[in-house]
Amino acid sequence: MDVAFLLTLFTIGLIGSLVSGMLGIGGAIINYPMLLYIPVMLGFSGLNAYEVSGVVAVQVFFATLSGIFAYRNGGYLNKDLIFVMGISILAGSFIGGYGSRFLSEAGINLIYGILAVIAGVMMFIPKQGLDDKERTDITFSKVLAAILSLIVGLGAGIVGAGGAFLLVPIMLVVLKIPTRMTIATSLAVTFISSIGATIGKLTTGQVPFVPALVMVVASLIASPLGAMLGKKVNVKVLQGVLAVLILGTTLKIWLDILF
Repeated sequence: MDVAFLLTLFTIGLIGSLVSGMLGIGGAIINYPMLLYIPVMLGFSGLNAYEVSGVVAVQVFFATLSGIFAYRNGGYLNKDLIFVMGISILAGSFIGGYGSRFLSEAGINLIYGILAVIAGVMMFIPKQGLDDKERTDITFSKVLAAILSLIVGLGAGIVGAGGAFLLVPIMLVVLKIPTRMTIATSLAVTFISSIGATIGKLTTGQVPFVPALVMVVASLIASPLGAMLGKKVNVKVLQGVLAVLILGTTLKIWLDILF
């Protein structure tokens, strides 16, 4: 395999994992389009949608695991939310990851585009007052959290994502969880989700191992650094960066789907 191609994947992994660590996402919303388009734009043969979703699934697993360690002592991990959403999203992501073998490449991209639109719309809904809450005052509907995370898991498993790009706006907008707690907790839930997605992709032969290994190494380096930066950046800036990323990737995916 071309060394220049592997270096390109490594750079993509560094950028995606740094940003994902800051924002509490696994990196799929960033890495999926970058892996799909950038190598081809640079003249490499690139990876198809099945391979990209497989690489992303494995990368998200390791990126979120390393990100959790950076947040483990800050008191931002909501264990009740992790338990409720984790069980549902694990089931959904395994079903989605295994079932993705029955979809076409265009079908996988279409599902990614739909999920990204939903996430983008939710990120622009006003979220005033969230970060004024005391940690002891935080409550949420366990039934609603379980249902939504199951749905997210199904879609995210198909595209090889952990689903954090949807979990973050759901936690912020629907469940009313403060931003920093959302970022830390979503990493933990996404890690659980990525277990199902990764198993589904591995058992159906959708993971090219060398590109996946390169992305994993990049994730282990950059994700903890991103998480440390995320603790220091203003929450409004974090929300804005995520909204812009989701909007940009959504536009690119839909332009390709339609034209």
